[in-house]
Amino acid sequence: MEEEPGLLDSLRRHWRALAIFIVLVAGAAIYSERALVPVGGVQEADKSATPQKPTPPNAAPDTTSGGTSDAKPSESKPSEARPPESGPTDVKPGDASPPPGVADDAAQAVMSQTVTVDARPAAVTKGQGKWEDAGKTVGEALARLSEAVGKAGLAVNGRPFAVFTKTDDTGFAFEAMVPLAAAPEGKPKLPEGVSIGASPAGKALKFQHRGAYDEIEATYEAIAAYLDEKGLDTKDLILEEYLTDFKGDDASVDVDIYVFLK
Repeated sequence: MEEEPGLLDSLRRHWRALAIFIVLVAGAAIYSERALVPVGGVQEADKSATPQKPTPPNAAPDTTSGGTSDAKPSESKPSEARPPESGPTDVKPGDASPPPGVADDAAQAVMSQTVTVDARPAAVTKGQGKWEDAGKTVGEALARLSEAVGKAGLAVNGRPFAVFTKTDDTGFAFEAMVPLAAAPEGKPKLPEGVSIGASPAGKALKFQHRGAYDEIEATYEAIAAYLDEKGLDTKDLILEEYLTDFKGDDASVDVDIYVFLK
């Protein structure tokens, strides 16, 4: 009598059919389970499983102000807080950058523009002063010079300006100038200390200050930061052209500032 095959022998002979049967049973079970779930529920579940796109952070405001531009800056004062009393070139080109808050405020009042400055005939008077009295010193020199030019009958051609020829921590030397339509023939009758000369010439960066003259320090700090960032090599020669008349240090004045490049 033949011995009946054991369980292991049976599995070895019929494993393929058994595997197909298991797959069919599992597929039927999965189909039945899905049929019990509403379609809307599946869609909602899929939606909830989809990761949401994160909300981007607020974009940082554009604070760039050092680029070359012809745009006129805001005429608001750089800051309500008065800067330390010092003259316009106390912070010289190449000095360390000022605190960010001061530079940001003053940057609203300055825009850089590269220009070529031509020499012009001018009536000239020289002077020097302390930074704490810069506005008064320059203003009085320009007033005397304008009076001398008027009495001599010379034709003025443009706004007055001051050329700062030497600056340090204690004070400055400058030349006040009134541009003339032409160099006079012969020797005009001028008071002592007033002569006929020429304004400086060369390539320069043009900046603007709009506000009280005793707040121009903040503008120069922004200019120094700009020059330091760009790595520009400048002369110790700065020209301030006064587009409006002086009426005291605390009065608003429009000034174009020319920083001459080497």
